[in-house]
Amino acid sequence: MDDLRMSGCLKALFPRSRGRLDAMLLNTAGGLTGGDRIRIAARAGAGAALSLSTQAAERAYRAAGGTARVETRLAAAPGASLLWLPQETILYDGARLDRRLSVALEGDARLLMVEPVIFGRAAMGEVPRDVTIRDRIAVTRDGAPLWRDGWDVAGDLRALMDRAATGRGAGAMASLFYAAPDAEAHLAAIRALLPATAGATRPAPDTLALRLLAPDGWTLRRALLPVLDRLTGGTLPICWRL
Repeated sequence: MDDLRMSGCLKALFPRSRGRLDAMLLNTAGGLTGGDRIRIAARAGAGAALSLSTQAAERAYRAAGGTARVETRLAAAPGASLLWLPQETILYDGARLDRRLSVALEGDARLLMVEPVIFGRAAMGEVPRDVTIRDRIAVTRDGAPLWRDGWDVAGDLRALMDRAATGRGAGAMASLFYAAPDAEAHLAAIRALLPATAGATRPAPDTLALRLLAPDGWTLRRALLPVLDRLTGGTLPICWRL
């Protein structure tokens, strides 16, 4: 590890691992609400292997005013392997969240990233009727665009996800992107693992993209874990097993 700086509520823990540096991010504030600002920056050096995950699900609470903003900037040098594997973000009713993730790959750097989201606390009987979220993902290789993704909601999230064309009642969603020379070799096997509410495609050579919808967070994780296990060679961070 070349350098480490932490401030405010955001901390990094480093569980023991083999063959790579595992960093587990912890928001000691317990969640996000209006006016919060979180910034994360990390770079995997040439030939290095770096995994970034979170200790638990992040919570976007009801905001009394303002918007919570999360900006994550990642980079990977030639020959590096970068994993961005946060656990679920739970959107509470009344949440206001603006989230940006950018990843700059150099040369033959490899990337696996996933962003799982849960729409409200189903076990609490919560229905997310008033949610504002703006979510953006941008991946480049040597400065050229490789993957762009994003979604916006302003209003009744439950009604939107109940529509047949958008969610057909889904209570959770995950977006995954993989960039590596073996991406195409995984495609058929991953499609065989997915439920009918998911799809995987190869948007460009040496890439794989996936979207998964599920009725709740437990079903989402059950469908997502076999895919992540395959793409990480069974080396998922321990926090995903708890």
